Amino acid sequence: MSATAGLQCYLVGGAVRDRLLGLPVRERDHVVVGADVATMLARGFTPVGRDFPVFLHPETREEFALARTERKSAPGYRGFVVQAEPGVSLQQDLARRDLTINALAEAADGTLIDPFGGRADLDRRLLRHVSPAFVEDPLRILRVARFAARLHGLGFRIAAETMVLMQRMVAAGEVDALVPERVWTELAKTLGETGDGARPSVFFEVLRACDALARLLPELARLWGVPQPARWHPEIDTGVHVMLVVDMAARLSSLPEVRFAALTHDLGKGSTPPEILPSHRGHEERGVGLVAALCARLRIPKRHCALAQITARYHGLVHRAAELRPTTLLSLLEGADRFRRPERFEQMLIACEADYRGRTGYAERPYPQADLLRRCAAAAAAVDTGAIAAASTAAGADPARIPEQIRRARLAALRPLLAAARTADIG
Repeated sequence: MSATAGLQCYLVGGAVRDRLLGLPVRERDHVVVGADVATMLARGFTPVGRDFPVFLHPETREEFALARTERKSAPGYRGFVVQAEPGVSLQQDLARRDLTINALAEAADGTLIDPFGGRADLDRRLLRHVSPAFVEDPLRILRVARFAARLHGLGFRIAAETMVLMQRMVAAGEVDALVPERVWTELAKTLGETGDGARPSVFFEVLRACDALARLLPELARLWGVPQPARWHPEIDTGVHVMLVVDMAARLSSLPEVRFAALTHDLGKGSTPPEILPSHRGHEERGVGLVAALCARLRIPKRHCALAQITARYHGLVHRAAELRPTTLLSLLEGADRFRRPERFEQMLIACEADYRGRTGYAERPYPQADLLRRCAAAAAAVDTGAIAAASTAAGADPARIPEQIRRARLAALRPLLAAARTADIG
């Protein structure tokens, strides 16, 4: 007998929404009406829910949750009393969801259950809240921003009345109750989107429009209104530039850490002394500290933080690769840890290319600096350090001099490549 035989099971949420939009269905979640925990366990389901009853199907491993209601009991997203019992109806379960396009269900025979007009909102390309209870969960602000970014290419927009609710929630301090892990989870999901037409910049623009960006990512929010030299940045505004950069990074790489590095590479420009604007001398080093503080506050994974920090520190040098002295270029390779972590160095180059092309009028321009640095890095890495060490030892030289001998050999490998690049006028 099937584990679901005789149960009132409905496919719900994203699986229904994405099928109706013609998008790939990533996950299939189900709601079970009229059952209890004992029923699910008896049928072989594995419990996985910590805060409310969720189970994995014994064969498909798809999620099945008991229908439930939620009642606000305290500030923040954790302050809810959950009721999951056989008497909870499907409509009651759908009513607790954030957006009408997520409050859809499908019966086993394919019948669509749509009590809140989600199908019409899909057709209108509208992100609209299900009920006034939307304001009870501040995490919904981040989810709406994420859906706006993910579905931007399909023409979705946020309903005016939903944006008003989001602004009220921020003004009431609701987003201040979000713990760092939840903020990072939504940000990481946005940066990891791979669907056609997804634009991560929309996530940050939505948060900015409802005043949440300054609360959650103040280092980023302060970049808007900060001028840059029009000669190099036709868009002038640093915030506008960074949004162009993160969208360009999404074109160039599917890796969330590359997109995060692109997003945070210019944080230092938000702390530039006003008297030197629109110049931003020293913003690279200032940015490294701001990236570190942001990563610590949101508990961002180390690989994201490390890549973001080297991108913030070295992107200016990468852009001027052909102009660098061999010693400076080798210091860049060493500082970015190219010889031990070549994959991360390559990711930095992609983030730097996104920075270069993330400017008005630059989107389709080539970026030869990255290829030059790839050639230089390969040439320096090809130096046979073992042979140098062996020769030095055989000659009875001081072992402490071996690193300098290796450095001289690497500099010798770099010089002709840089000379050729200057002749070719790269950059």
